[in-house]
Amino acid sequence: MPGTVTMYSTTWCGYCRRLKSQMDREGIAYNEINIEHDPESAAFVEKANGGNQTVPTVLVVPTSGAESVMSNPSLAQVKQALGV
Repeated sequence: MPGTVTMYSTTWCGYCRRLKSQMDREGIAYNEINIEHDPESAAFVEKANGGNQTVPTVLVVPTSGAESVMSNPSLAQVKQALGV
């Protein structure tokens, strides 16, 4: 995979489940962090979303470019950020 994907999520988030399922189907590896169990990650999500704990928040760090932080992205947006 050309880079890394980190998904900040919660257990109750339907949008998170949908995106995880889509990335699994496409073979896109990701690290998942539950912001309900990690205060530092919750703070990162809040900072990225104007003080809101919007999930999924996805951090993409491609091997050939600058990182992207996206709130509730589509699968196509994640793939574009990875350059695939």
